[in-house]
Amino acid sequence: MNTTTADVSASRPRIFVLDIARVAALLAMAVFHFVFDLEIFGYIALGTTGSGFWRGLAIASAGSFVFLAGVGLWLSHANGIRWAAFAKRLAIILSAAALVSVATYIAFPDSFVFFGILHSIALCSLLGLAVLRLPIVIIALLAVAVFFAPDFAASPAFNAPWLWWTGLQTIQLSTVDYEPIFPWFAAFLAGMAVAKLASRTGYWEQFSTTKTSRTMRVFGFFGRHTLVVYLIHQPILISIVWAATQVLR
Repeated sequence: MNTTTADVSASRPRIFVLDIARVAALLAMAVFHFVFDLEIFGYIALGTTGSGFWRGLAIASAGSFVFLAGVGLWLSHANGIRWAAFAKRLAIILSAAALVSVATYIAFPDSFVFFGILHSIALCSLLGLAVLRLPIVIIALLAVAVFFAPDFAASPAFNAPWLWWTGLQTIQLSTVDYEPIFPWFAAFLAGMAVAKLASRTGYWEQFSTTKTSRTMRVFGFFGRHTLVVYLIHQPILISIVWAATQVLR
């Protein structure tokens, strides 16, 4: 989602490959949520989206958003942290995360989203500032360590609810969306490392453009408004499935 871009301004050159990546992640997310809605309304077997291909699609979609958030943090602050812009963006993400928590608590009180992808991106962004100036190799090694942390650092000491954001607890949690820092910060760090490497090799300049075409405008629109799409797509999809259910049953 477009919570992390340096090219949000229409006056700046757009990096078209990033717009394509954002739209691809949005489409994957929408497909998964549509199947999830079908499961809720009993059109497909319960548990379908929790395993196999659909589980993999959910992980790939969420991982793409977190990865792109890491890319965006570097692109936005490579030449120095722009604190006002960062604070504004963080406030928007936190507000959206709170909205998701409240909405899912109303819909799924026993499995509401208390630390989903928006919550994770917000905290990852804060942590990302601390490693922004580290060498690429160090950031990449940190990504590996964070990814494998749940395998060697999980402990009952993290079972208290106020520590569930870590992902290091040893108990099973009930929530419809959960991206704790360990291991999801790894995707964010990977995005930072790749973005930093791309800057060193001149990739971003090579693929930046001020040219516009109909396709670029479409991708650019969704690239600039992915957070809005993220927030409204599920209410729209579930309304469609609900309406279809009223007609068919």
